[in-house]
Amino acid sequence: MSLKSAAAKIFATRIFNKTQKSANNPVATQQKVFKNLIRQAKKTEFGSDHHFAHIKTFEDFAKKVPVRDYEELKPYIEKVVKGKEDVLWKGKPLYFAKTSGTTSGAKYIPLTKASMPFHIQAARDAILHYIHETGKADFVSGKMIFLQGSPELDEKNGIKLGRLSGIVAHFVPKYLQKNRMPSWETNCIEDWETKVDAIVEETFNENMTVISGIPSWVQMYFEKLKQKTGKPVGEIFRNFNLFIYGGVNYEPYRAKFENLIGRKVDSIELFPASEGFFAYQDSQKEKGMLLLLNSGIFYEFIKSEEFFTEKPRRYTIGEVELGVNYVLIISTNAGLWAYNIGDTVQFTSLKPYRVVVSGRIKHYISAFGEHVIGKEVETALKEAMENTNIRVNEFTVAPQITPKTGLPYHEWFIEFENEPENFSAFAEAINTSMRRQNVYYDDLIVGNVLQNLIITKIPKNGFQDYMKSIGKLGGQNKIPRLSNDRKIADALMRDNEI
Repeated sequence: MSLKSAAAKIFATRIFNKTQKSANNPVATQQKVFKNLIRQAKKTEFGSDHHFAHIKTFEDFAKKVPVRDYEELKPYIEKVVKGKEDVLWKGKPLYFAKTSGTTSGAKYIPLTKASMPFHIQAARDAILHYIHETGKADFVSGKMIFLQGSPELDEKNGIKLGRLSGIVAHFVPKYLQKNRMPSWETNCIEDWETKVDAIVEETFNENMTVISGIPSWVQMYFEKLKQKTGKPVGEIFRNFNLFIYGGVNYEPYRAKFENLIGRKVDSIELFPASEGFFAYQDSQKEKGMLLLLNSGIFYEFIKSEEFFTEKPRRYTIGEVELGVNYVLIISTNAGLWAYNIGDTVQFTSLKPYRVVVSGRIKHYISAFGEHVIGKEVETALKEAMENTNIRVNEFTVAPQITPKTGLPYHEWFIEFENEPENFSAFAEAINTSMRRQNVYYDDLIVGNVLQNLIITKIPKNGFQDYMKSIGKLGGQNKIPRLSNDRKIADALMRDNEI
């Protein structure tokens, strides 16, 4: 064992013990975070407008601060973007993470001196928890690659801005910089396909031990590696044994990845966003990701089924239940207050609090009252592929409300690596799982309101071509699993001449 590996194990134990303290005292930890946030923001413009000086309890906060999304918080954010101080948080942000909004154009998410360290620490701690549990630490001596956005930053009124992954690249610890790939120059390439080609050239002869990124884009990297060498990734990188991912569920990609790699590798799931780093997989044995309760974020939860009612109840950490679909609401030390990030979660454990991302509150299908969420379609696809050689590259689902003949249905657009021998049986397996998981969907099938789902096959690279056509190829961009309209569906059919 190298000196670096031994040191990593010692550090991992220390961080594990530190994390346990907050995980074992969840309500008190969150209450402390809440009070600290209110205290520090009392003299901001937002704090003054919402009477923070008179907020003593969460109930006070819920009465004075309504839940908002980006559009509703935008008047305050625009003042920050223009350079005004003490608006949402004291002083000015260090950075803006610039993201593409679906309704609001570019979104500018503030990152402050108080919030920025937690983005770095959480990613580090996820790896350290893996080391602590498994005892595996030799990988720290090898090369690590993080497929991410360009680290080149712009500036707006004295505040630097860029993609979150690009900003984080400036904070890579010194002890990792020699191991980290690709090179700075390659990381700065904007065109994603050109960038991946350059990454392949830089890395195929290296001792890669850790690979990280959104699965759909790492898949492109793996495919190009295999094309160049004619070998599976696990043979090219014999010491590659850890895949770190976030952004989407890995399960629909797992079979394809294991085929590309040629063997199984351990994986760590992360739950980062521009608005905060919320959770990471702390165990290879337990389901879900550990919710980070002491990271400058106060959490609220609203049941998805109640979210669009006039006054939905807002739950705190001590009030949540297992298996319920909640909209995640956050207040942070970057100045986001009762902010709806759009993600939905379900708790898999309450001791400690672990979550899975179940979808997006805006990404669902309920054209007929079925309330289908992302977790359900991902689970259905996974179950249908079990014990088969079927492999899927990408997929999305949309309703077909006005078919030319027959009843309406859910249309599954799937790009296969290995197709089913029997499409009807595969569709039936997915449909059976959907009916088991979602009673509303089952009722609609039984009641002859919907017919069984229909699969539409998308040609190879069809999804990549679609993402490229809308300027969202690579980086942190991903295909929505569900849409309640036909916008994506129609584009896929048009572009692929279906």
